[in-house]
Amino acid sequence: MSSASLHQRPVHNPLTDPNPISPPSSQTCQKSTSFLQSRTTLFLLLSLLAILGLLYPYIQFPSNGFLSYTSKSNPFESKWRDYSLPKAAAFVAKNNTLIVCIVSEPYLPFLNNWLISIVRQKHHEKVLVIAEDYPTLFKVNERWPGHAVIIPPVLESQTAHKFGSQGFFNFTSRRPQHLLQILELGYNVMYNDVDMVWLVDPFQYLEGKHDIYFMDDMAAVKPLNHSHGLPPPGKKGRPYICSCMIYARPTNGAKLVMKRWIEEMQIQPWSRAKKANDQPAFNWALNKTAGQVDMYLLPQSGFPTGGLYFRNKTWVKETKGMHVIIHNNYIVGFEKKTKRFRDYGLWLVDDYSSESPLGRLD
Repeated sequence: MSSASLHQRPVHNPLTDPNPISPPSSQTCQKSTSFLQSRTTLFLLLSLLAILGLLYPYIQFPSNGFLSYTSKSNPFESKWRDYSLPKAAAFVAKNNTLIVCIVSEPYLPFLNNWLISIVRQKHHEKVLVIAEDYPTLFKVNERWPGHAVIIPPVLESQTAHKFGSQGFFNFTSRRPQHLLQILELGYNVMYNDVDMVWLVDPFQYLEGKHDIYFMDDMAAVKPLNHSHGLPPPGKKGRPYICSCMIYARPTNGAKLVMKRWIEEMQIQPWSRAKKANDQPAFNWALNKTAGQVDMYLLPQSGFPTGGLYFRNKTWVKETKGMHVIIHNNYIVGFEKKTKRFRDYGLWLVDDYSSESPLGRLD
């Protein structure tokens, strides 16, 4: 039936009907239309409220004010989303010590390579992966339950991680915050970048009971008996220590370094003109707390920067048998880093992925 027939009325002859019916006025039509629109609007509002009521348990209200929808239908994902740093640290720590790395999804192949080298030194059970995105959190805990945790706020998994980019800055700037949290929980913590490979157990080189241990990032050759104190500042007014390898005890001194590191990061934020990263801030923090903190520079022969190990063949021969951890820095890009590791027989995932707790990641 058409809309016109719904509104038909009996036909009246104005010439014969003594009480002719006048046609509906425009005001009456407007009232009718308005009434129908009001009913439709009310129905839509009630429907929307009903839908929101169903979705409310799954809507998160983060501190940044943006809504995000999270499906809680997957018990596996829900379990690991709720897995906290204190729980993870208590589960993973051995002898009150954690080995920590911070990883986003693009770095998973390097995580696996690094893990294989740690397995060979029998220290993998104390490794805690701090995931910077949910795909990493779920993938690691699926293969190795309990060894990955995420610390909000969560970065976008597709964030760029090219050295010098804002994404890289966002990725690395959280490092001192994570390490401080672990120290506040009372654990010793060793931090490593995952573009590193262990050749020997590094714990035997952590001599004494110093607050914090680190390695130099300078490619210039040092004497084998070099000082283990913080090197003097360079041309930029600060030393050149690598933030890639840090061991810290839960002392007031180590916590002071982390707090100062966080402050220095806030003083020197990323911008297009000044593409900062976390390492200069770490060096400023070390320089400014040197008189208050017990620091230890690890031997260059055991912990060389990539600019020395991969570029000075003479030095490598002279120090053969002394190398402990190799860092694949002084080169940018996943493909270039992978190729260099392959060229030096240090890309272990090709032939030895079965040794990793994660297995083969395709």
